[in-house]
Amino acid sequence: MVYGLWQSAGGLQAQDYRQTVLANNLANADTTGFKADRVAFVERLNAARSKGGPSTSSLGGMTGGVFETPLFTDFSQGPMIPSDNRFDLAVQGEGFFKVQTKDGVRVTRDGQLMMDKDGMLVHASTGGAMLDVSGRPIFINPTLVDKLRIDENGLIRQNEAIAGQLALVDFADPQTLEKAGRNLFNSDQARPTAAKGQIRQNFTEGSGVEPVKELVDLMSASRAYQLNATMISLQDESLGRVVNQLGRIS
Repeated sequence: MVYGLWQSAGGLQAQDYRQTVLANNLANADTTGFKADRVAFVERLNAARSKGGPSTSSLGGMTGGVFETPLFTDFSQGPMIPSDNRFDLAVQGEGFFKVQTKDGVRVTRDGQLMMDKDGMLVHASTGGAMLDVSGRPIFINPTLVDKLRIDENGLIRQNEAIAGQLALVDFADPQTLEKAGRNLFNSDQARPTAAKGQIRQNFTEGSGVEPVKELVDLMSASRAYQLNATMISLQDESLGRVVNQLGRIS
């Protein structure tokens, strides 16, 4: 195996994957409560070491380039954006809302809610019922919507009547959450803990994506991809010359 080709091929694969992740982040720069995905790189074994056999080359101790690690999610707090909609909520600090979907209970940082025709409080983008601290849907009085007040603990009041309390949950290791699409997370493999965050009514949490930074990183990844492709082309050309010219018997 030619070391240069092995390294450049690894670089191509890593930068292609990185571009895909960054492009998805950029596509969600305006998605409420979105949390960006991140990818890191580790040393890639060279061809001989990756196959578990001894290397007969003096270059056997060299690296094989880089390889991407599994994705991880950046759960950093997004910006708090004021809203005129009383159904817009944001979590300031640590915590997630609980949503009942057809696939089971999911959690989210997206607090854009609405009321359905039956007076049930639902997650606006999925239509799933928002759950209270007992794991049940919350119903509000449609005639008192203008009196709806939600405090920092998720307690829902209409005038003096209490309609319920939104559940807020956190997890010992948020990285065990799995993105389930539509800004939801599957928490089946995560260990829940008490949430320390506070709910803010008339706010939404902006996306955790910084567009300028993501764009700069995307351009860097694209350039690195092009350089690796160029190196493969140059090495292929050099090998061709070795075979077709230097190996020719005069």
